[in-house]
Amino acid sequence: MQDRSNLLTERRLPESMRLDSLSIEQALELMNAQDAIAVAAVAAVRREVAQAVKIVAAALAAGGRLIYFGAGTSGRLGVLDASECPPTFSSDPMQIKGVIAGGDGAMFKAVEGAEDNASAGAAAVDEKKLGPNDVALGIAAGGTTPFVRGALAQARTRGAKTIFLCCVATAADEPAVDLIIRPLTGPEVLTGSTRLKAGTATKLVLNQITTLAMVQLGKVYQNLMVDLRCTNQKLWDRGARIVATLTGLNREKSLEILKHADGRVKVAIVMERRKISAGEAQKLLDAQGGILRKVLG
Repeated sequence: MQDRSNLLTERRLPESMRLDSLSIEQALELMNAQDAIAVAAVAAVRREVAQAVKIVAAALAAGGRLIYFGAGTSGRLGVLDASECPPTFSSDPMQIKGVIAGGDGAMFKAVEGAEDNASAGAAAVDEKKLGPNDVALGIAAGGTTPFVRGALAQARTRGAKTIFLCCVATAADEPAVDLIIRPLTGPEVLTGSTRLKAGTATKLVLNQITTLAMVQLGKVYQNLMVDLRCTNQKLWDRGARIVATLTGLNREKSLEILKHADGRVKVAIVMERRKISAGEAQKLLDAQGGILRKVLG
C-alpha cells in the first residue's frame, strides 16, 4: 500500500484545524477563501490548458474523440462534462465521453477498489478502441490512481494523445503523457476530501477545454451557443432569443423561422439573413465547415 501522506491533497490545512468548532458563518468564510485559491490555481496553469484546447480541437476536427478517464469525484466530473456537450453544442454524443472506474453504476454509488485496478483502466481504453485521432484525458486529483494511470499508458500504446490532470506537484513516477495540467490547489478544508478545491479546479479546467475547443470548431458565434439543437422548452426559448438577437426579428417570428429550421439555430439565422430555404442554409453551412461567421461574412 502506497503512503500518500506527502501529497498536497492529503495534507492538513492549518486554517481549518478547528473546523468542527467554527460557527457555520466562520466555516463558510473559510471555504469561500479556499475556493478562491482553486480559481487562482487554474489561472496559473493557463498555458497548459491552452495546449490542451489545441490538442482536443485538432483531434475533434479530424474526426477523433476526447475520452475522460477517472475514478470517484474525478471520474464523475469527466462524465458530467462529457454529458453536457451534446445539448450545449449539438456535438455527437460519442465524440466526448467520460469513463469512470467501476462502470456507470459508480456515478451514483462508490464501487470500492475499482480505482486500484490499472488493468481495468487499460481494458477500458481497449473497449473504447482509442487510436491516433483520439485524446485520452486522465483525471486524478492526487495523481496516483492506478485506473487512470493504466488507461493513460494503454492509450499511449495505442497512439492516442494523452493528457494528465492532477492537483499535486511533480513526482518521479508520473505517467508518460503528452501534457500534464497541474493546478496546485493545496490541502483541503476537510483533509483529503478532493471533492472540494481539487474538484472545483478540475471542473473549471474541463469547462475551459471543451468550451474553447468547441469555439475553435465554430460551435459558437460571438458568445452565443448557436449550434444548440432545440429539444425542450428552455432550449426553444434560448434558441429563439439567439435568432432574434442575430437577425432583428421579434420573438414570434424568431420562433416561427426556428421551427422551419427544425430547431437548428444556425440554420434559422442563415435562412433569415440570406433569405433562403432551410436546405440552402444547411448547404452553405456545410460548405464552410459549419462556421456561421464565414457564412455571414
